[in-house]
Formats: sequence, structure tokens, C-alpha cells
Amino acid sequence: MYDVALLIERQLNDLDADQIIALHEGLEDTVRYHLLLPVQPSAAVLTASMGTLGGQVPLTEPDILEDVQHEIVQAGQAELDASAALIAARGADVTSLLTEEDPIDALIAMVKDTGSDEVIILTEPHIVKEFLQIDWTSRAQRKLDVPSIHLLEHVPFDAQR
Repeated sequence: MYDVALLIERQLNDLDADQIIALHEGLEDTVRYHLLLPVQPSAAVLTASMGTLGGQVPLTEPDILEDVQHEIVQAGQAELDASAALIAARGADVTSLLTEEDPIDALIAMVKDTGSDEVIILTEPHIVKEFLQIDWTSRAQRKLDVPSIHLLEHVPFDAQR
């Protein structure tokens, strides 16, 4: 079995799934993909949203935070399930995990738990973070002892050069 940990920023589309599968065509081993999708805690989402609007965040209402967190987790799980279904529809084995942890900490744990042979990090472009090497890929490469690749989501391979 060849295990691939796949950290995704949002739901995969058909192009993403096709390209991920294409990377491992011709391997004699069966490939198993382990999808990881992080979601932010509700307090962080509300604080960022309200800060953008210039308001104060009333974090004294636990019911509001619970409701928002439930919606965040539900939306994240739906994206993760749809992504896993795209990989599975192409005949691959797939597991999936939603996390509220730091994405890189969760990825490191996943690689260790699954014995992954490789890591793929699929995000939208983050030019400033990449330049400062604080993006997910740079952070992961400093901490992991397995090959890792960064792909841009929803972008064909030819356009990523």
C-alpha cells in the first residue's frame, strides 16, 4: 500500500481529483489517499469577520459560538465528503478527516498515523505567505521527512509552471 496524505484548503473539483490520481498512475502498489481539511474555530471566524467590519465581537454568548461552530463543521464536512467522493469515484481508496487543529500539526499527525509515503498540499495561491515561507507547504516541508508537493487548486498542471 502506498499512502498519500492530502491537505486541502477547500473542496476538490473534478480537475483536482483527476490530477491527483494522475500523479500516481503506473504505481504497482495500491494507493490510498488520506484527505485532511482544516476548519477554523468559530471564535476566530467571528473575530476576523467582526474585525473586518470594525465592530466588537460579543463572545459572551456561548449559544452563538456553538451555532456558528456547528455550521462551520457541517459545511467543512460536506466539502470533505464531496472531495472524498471524487477520489473514490476514480477507483482509489480514500479516508478523510476534518480538523480544527493547526493544519500542519494535524498533517504531521496524519502522516505519522497513516505511515504516509508522500504529502500533497493543495491550496489557492498565497503569494505573500509563500514569499515569506510561512505557507502550509513551507511549514510542512520543514517538519516532515517525506516527499511533499504543493499544487494549486482548480488549476491545470500546465498553468502551474
